Amino acid sequence: MINSSNPGAQAPGKKIKKKIRAQASKLDNSQAWDIIGHMNKKEARQITGGLSKPSKMPGPAYNLPAQACITGAKLVKIPGSVCHGCYALKGRYRFRNVKEALARRLASLTHPQWIPAMVVLIDNTPWFRWHDSGDLQSVQHLKNIFEVCLRTPNTRHWLPTREARFLPLNFDSIPKNLIIRLSGHKINRPAAGFWPWTSTVVTEMKSCPAKEQGNQCKDCRACWSRDTANIAYPLH
Repeated sequence: MINSSNPGAQAPGKKIKKKIRAQASKLDNSQAWDIIGHMNKKEARQITGGLSKPSKMPGPAYNLPAQACITGAKLVKIPGSVCHGCYALKGRYRFRNVKEALARRLASLTHPQWIPAMVVLIDNTPWFRWHDSGDLQSVQHLKNIFEVCLRTPNTRHWLPTREARFLPLNFDSIPKNLIIRLSGHKINRPAAGFWPWTSTVVTEMKSCPAKEQGNQCKDCRACWSRDTANIAYPLH
C-alpha cells in the first residue's frame, strides 16, 4: 500500500487503479465513493453515459429513453394525453447516436458508482434538470437521485415525473435543493391535488414564457422554485 504521507510516494499505476475500481464495483455507492476518491470527469461520463445539454435550459440535464417510461408508455397510446405525440419520440431523439446515448444512460442506473459519478459531472452547476426525456424507473432510482442532490448542495435540481407511486409520503425527506414536479396526464386538466408542486399542459392561459423567448428559459427559474405551485406549459 502506498503511504500518502510520504512525499516520495508514487501515484498508483494503471494496474492498481484497475484493481481499486474492481473492488469498488462490488461495494455500495458510499463505500465506492470513499475508495475511488476524486473520480475524474472522463471516468464519470463512462459510468453514467454523460449529461445532455438542452439548448432551452440554463444548465445541463440527464435524460433517458422515452420508450422506458412506465406511465408514459401507456399514455402515449391515448389521444388527449400529454404523452400522445411525445416530443422525445421524434426529431433528433430518433438519431442513432442519440438513441445509443440514451440507452447507455438507462443501463448505467444500477452501476455501483453511479451516485459519485453523477456528483462529479454536476460539479457545482447552478441549475440542473433530471429527465428532459424519460422518467423515474423505481424507488431506488429516486433514492439515488436524492443522494446526488444531497452531495451537490450548491445546485438547484428540478425533477419532473409522472410516477406518483415512487414519490415519498413525507415531503421533508426530499432534499431542500430539489423540487419534484408531478406532471399532469391529460391536456387542459387540473393539476394533481395531493402533491404541492405540479405541472400541466394547456391550450390557453400558459405560465411558461419560453415560447416568447426563443424557446429558452433565459432568466426564468420558475420550474426550480418551490414558491411556484404549478407550471402551465403550452401544448407543443
